[in-house]
Amino acid sequence: MSGTEKAKAQAEQAKGKAKEMTGRALGNERMTAEGHADQAKGNARQAKEDVKDTLRHR
Repeated sequence: MSGTEKAKAQAEQAKGKAKEMTGRALGNERMTAEGHADQAKGNARQAKEDVKDTLRHR
């Protein structure tokens, strides 16, 4: 996985986790949902890069 893309995926996951936890602590359902969505985007980006790596190493 490209180092830059890996870092972006991890940063997006961490940002989403922080936003989700803040939303839960404040009782803000919208912020919680946005955090969950950010995590999902980070997971999707990481999965895409994993597939690219797998295909590249065949």
